[in-house]
Amino acid sequence: MSGAGKPLLGVEEEFHVVDLETRQAAPEVDSLLPELDGAEFARELQRSLVETNTPVCETLDELGAHLRRLRRRLESVAEPHGLGIVAAGTVPLVDLTGDDISAGARYEKMQHEYQMLVREQHICGAQVHVDVPDRDTAVQVVRRVAPYLHILLALSASSPYWRGNDTGYASYRSMVWSRWPTSGPPATVETAAEYDAMVQELIASGTISDPGMLYFDIRPSAHVPTVELRVCDACTEVDDVVLIAGLFRALVCKAGEDLAKGLPLPTSRQELLRSANWRAARSGLEGDLVDLVGPSLVSPPLLVGQLVDMLRPQLEELGDWEQVLALSQATLERGSAAARQRRMFGRRGRLTDVVDALVANTQGRLLSIEPPVEVPLARELLADYRPGTFDEAVSNGGTVLPQYGWMFRALERLGPRGMVAAESALETEQRARGVTFGPEDGTAEARLFPLDLVPRIVSAEDWHVLEAGLAQRVRALELFVRDVYGERRILHDGVVPAAVVDAAPGRNREGEIVPGDVVRIAVAGIDLVRDAPDRWLVLEDNLRVPSGIGYSIMSRRLVRSVMSDLEPPTGVVGLEDVPGRLRAALLSATDSGSPGADEVALLSSGPSDSAFFEHRLLADRMGVPVVTPRDLQVTEDGVYLVTTGGKRRLSALYRRMDEKDLMNARGADMRPLGRALASAVSRGRVALLNALGNGVADDKLVYAYVPDMIAYYLDETPLLDIVPTYPCVDDERRAEVLDRLDELVLKPVDGYGGSGIVIGPHAERSELTEVEKLIRAEPAMWVAQDMVSLSTHPTFSGNRLEPRAVDLRAFVFQSQYGGRAHLDVVPAALSRVAPSGSLIVNSSRGGGAKDTWILR
Repeated sequence: MSGAGKPLLGVEEEFHVVDLETRQAAPEVDSLLPELDGAEFARELQRSLVETNTPVCETLDELGAHLRRLRRRLESVAEPHGLGIVAAGTVPLVDLTGDDISAGARYEKMQHEYQMLVREQHICGAQVHVDVPDRDTAVQVVRRVAPYLHILLALSASSPYWRGNDTGYASYRSMVWSRWPTSGPPATVETAAEYDAMVQELIASGTISDPGMLYFDIRPSAHVPTVELRVCDACTEVDDVVLIAGLFRALVCKAGEDLAKGLPLPTSRQELLRSANWRAARSGLEGDLVDLVGPSLVSPPLLVGQLVDMLRPQLEELGDWEQVLALSQATLERGSAAARQRRMFGRRGRLTDVVDALVANTQGRLLSIEPPVEVPLARELLADYRPGTFDEAVSNGGTVLPQYGWMFRALERLGPRGMVAAESALETEQRARGVTFGPEDGTAEARLFPLDLVPRIVSAEDWHVLEAGLAQRVRALELFVRDVYGERRILHDGVVPAAVVDAAPGRNREGEIVPGDVVRIAVAGIDLVRDAPDRWLVLEDNLRVPSGIGYSIMSRRLVRSVMSDLEPPTGVVGLEDVPGRLRAALLSATDSGSPGADEVALLSSGPSDSAFFEHRLLADRMGVPVVTPRDLQVTEDGVYLVTTGGKRRLSALYRRMDEKDLMNARGADMRPLGRALASAVSRGRVALLNALGNGVADDKLVYAYVPDMIAYYLDETPLLDIVPTYPCVDDERRAEVLDRLDELVLKPVDGYGGSGIVIGPHAERSELTEVEKLIRAEPAMWVAQDMVSLSTHPTFSGNRLEPRAVDLRAFVFQSQYGGRAHLDVVPAALSRVAPSGSLIVNSSRGGGAKDTWILR
């Protein structure tokens, strides 16, 4: 292959031949080849496999057209024989006991030498060839491209099933392929002469019989100046092949440019390259991948996005940029082919359905299979399950609701033992990543953040209602905070009693010095509950330092990493862009035209903070540092981050520490920091988000007046209801509350994290007597609410599922551009789960969390 312009490329695809009646791999390729053009079609080691070879191509469009043409030709010849063609790393139904090796001396010698390895080779890959100037360049390119191959493997992963079983891998073909003695990362040679000498040594050792048996993940051609990508599964979607070919050609071009610049070869260890491939084979696009810089585990969308961005100069030069970008986004959106196979299996639990779907998808057709009406679902796990008034997944009659049917079929296959194993693996992953919440109860050691294995689904219709209602609520709360620290119009007009605001525990005079035109509520966490299928209620507003965004992101990654059978349905909104959206909201508070406007930091009290894990996670994802007060110094011209390397001025601080602690803290120069920082905020030297004094709007007494705020400031009807609330400071309401103590939920106005709450219907008489005394002594410090029947959701409790009360903490980011506010209701919602027998979901009271799948 050679060309004067852009490097030419070509693709070899391997396909399984299956019997359309039994859906098993069929050793019938010899009946097909006489009807196919020998230049473009060839037999493979197994007689149930066939290979296609595209002509050399200059453009990705040309390549895609040839791939589709060859697939159509194969199908047109196979179908009259009762055979189908499958593009996947493995085919789910295959018999390894037969002797189905293709004829020929080379294949017969391989069978004699390698025995079971040959019988296992019912696997298919996609190989991409790209031009290079010469074989010395080819060897150098191979070494320079090798660190990125695991990303291409993850994009291609299409082989979860092997011999009728789910292997737990997205690419089990990689596991079978890795058994060859010459598979894996390329050899550490630097010239063609060294490469050829290595080949001769391997032949002399009897390990291989010819150069074609070097099965490295990437290799130079033995005869022509090309490099060949060999790590990938056969791809069900032609678009995935085109994407991988486009990325690989750009990687080859970049490697050639780096060689011309004299840049050194990468130093990644062979063991790490092999481990990165293993992780990609295990996870596909549904679990974390290895970033070799670090190394560290990162999400596939982040790693793929970084690769595409890195290759942008080469892709633009090749004319492939827009196409590869669109293909990469589409692939990440639909997930790996392995995940799609598992979803198809989950519909009815039939591998024959998976094969039928693969046959259709190989030709670009969709196959829809409706599940039968009656399917037994998770009987062991749901033994003795007693739904509450409203369970979101299980009906009062004990049947699983339709939207959860496919999920519970997957859970049934796991059974209690599989769930216990997954729970143990989840805890291991949490410990490895430090996913903790604490310290708690004065202990020195943080505890693992409780995560449940069963995700919660929020429909697109529900989310649409919530988005509008949450945005409306935060708009009104923002206007309220600005008003009560400014003109106090809502108090003068008697809409909210002045005493309610002036006595609010979260009122802080530092809130008065915040410039009037800045966003005060950059991040709001609004807690919601559900007491009926069509009704959501706002339970609480959190406007100071709401936590949970990072735990939502991490719960998605962790649960998916240990529950390979439990693939989300198509259309689950991804979370990978949430940190970027948070960073954009923070930057909107800075002067974009000034030097250092993008210097943002997350301000934390440090490891002693119960949510310090989240602080580190969000800062890392946003690409900003975590700082404590001891890292800061305030001068006349601004706030500086002090490090051993010097000082740099910060434009904004994302506040994640209590404002009282901040006001009492000392800075890097050991001087009191709080007042100086507040002064810098008032003079516009730094933005502090969330603003000081926001707590005036989020206590449980002010909550009762939010519907009035919405009407007053926005002239709108509230889109979301609140729980009926009775301020005890009001004489009439207090009398009603005292008369109904055993029917209501009693809450101290300044109680956070569920502290001090008394649930009347569940309380002892002594508790009610004590709370009555407290209300009479300080009525302004108490509110009461009607008892709400929180919805329940199936939660794993050691050996079965039980209904647990849940709420939903949704997050709203607020930005300001050109004097106009922009509200972003992000999909990183955290479903919080109460302990068994409790209605309090707060983490500080033993509550946990679930991954929340918001549908588009």
